[in-house]
Amino acid sequence: MPQVSKESVSAFEAHDHTHCAGHAMSRAEGVIAAQKLRLTPVRRRVLEILLEEHRAMGAYEVLERLAEEGFGKQPPVAYRALDFLVDCGLVHRIRRLNAFIACLHAGEDHAPVFLICETCDAVAEAPGAAVRAELDKSALGVGFRVDRASIEAVGLCPRCAQKPEKETTKDV
Repeated sequence: MPQVSKESVSAFEAHDHTHCAGHAMSRAEGVIAAQKLRLTPVRRRVLEILLEEHRAMGAYEVLERLAEEGFGKQPPVAYRALDFLVDCGLVHRIRRLNAFIACLHAGEDHAPVFLICETCDAVAEAPGAAVRAELDKSALGVGFRVDRASIEAVGLCPRCAQKPEKETTKDV
């Protein structure tokens, strides 16, 4: 199985996040331009909010931020922007968390695997081409064609894995 590149899991490692977010925003702008679509102020701000950290955010958390900045308080404001960004491949929906995360590989044909820390909710987007190939092969074996797949793995990020066990347990 191929090694996961350090760039792919930088969410779990110290890195220049300003550069990381700026690079992702530049990619997003290129994708939008290539598709001849418009990155409205609300859509841009939603993407910027999601790029601030390597963690998934719920729509209502995004809406709160938008409302604080004068973009409106109605849920459709956030949901429409998030739907647009997902449809363009600029944002991924993390079903386990019912949340969204900015895509760090926008414009690339990729099959991400989402590594979700069960303690701090940090999310890393790791390459999953080999996993997707195996899924497609298994599906074809029973006559099924996979059109879309979202693969989410839950565990502990390196930071949380180093903490004593009682510190890594979430309150339920």
